[in-house]
Amino acid sequence: MLSCVFAILTGSRGGNTAQIMVNGVLIDEIDLHGNHLPYTFNVVSETGGKNTIEVEEGRIRIVNATCPDGVCVRQGFISDGTIPIVCLPHRLTIQIITNESDDFDAATG
Repeated sequence: MLSCVFAILTGSRGGNTAQIMVNGVLIDEIDLHGNHLPYTFNVVSETGGKNTIEVEEGRIRIVNATCPDGVCVRQGFISDGTIPIVCLPHRLTIQIITNESDDFDAATG
């Protein structure tokens, strides 16, 4: 008697998306698993404060900020949704949303 089992994974295997918000408004979403080269960009808040954000494969951080305390810079890279980066003086937050997809189809015969 011959028996076979086939398993096919459907959908994406998951990944993380960084959501960047200023004053509660979503200004950008970045796929952290997009196989892209590291890059930086600036976000200027309504208060005139500036944050420089660095994106690498699978992680994101604030590398420079004109805020008085620099807590957001000292936090370093984040790579999961455990703790967001917050710059209170500039009302900027970076939160990672985990896109887990465990859709699994199986056929047996």
